[in-house]
Amino acid sequence: MGSVQQLKKPVVLVVEDDPLQMMIAGDLVEDAGLAPVFAQNADEAIVMLEGRDDIRIVLTDVDMPGSMDGLRLAAIVRNRWPPIQLVVVSGHMLLEHAELPERSRFFNKPYAPDKMIGALRSLVA
Repeated sequence: MGSVQQLKKPVVLVVEDDPLQMMIAGDLVEDAGLAPVFAQNADEAIVMLEGRDDIRIVLTDVDMPGSMDGLRLAAIVRNRWPPIQLVVVSGHMLLEHAELPERSRFFNKPYAPDKMIGALRSLVA
């Protein structure tokens, strides 16, 4: 009996310190047909990015504990891993396009699920 290789789904690294928000974001990633992996802060996210080569999108909250916030993480990702797409979210601030790294998308929390799903799908298309 021959084995059929399953197509791997694009991977999205969800960086979120709030467990409920992390779960919601993970569900939206799955609803978009993508595979979520999780980090609770930017430092964990950097370790994951250094250890994996299959992450296509980083979806990060701005406000997080640790050595850097989500905006700093997004800037590092843009510099070290340029092909990775970025989605930045915040429930506390509205960011202007100029404040974000190049080729980033911003969503204010609570974000509309259909808009987030559409954005994630378009970023891996």
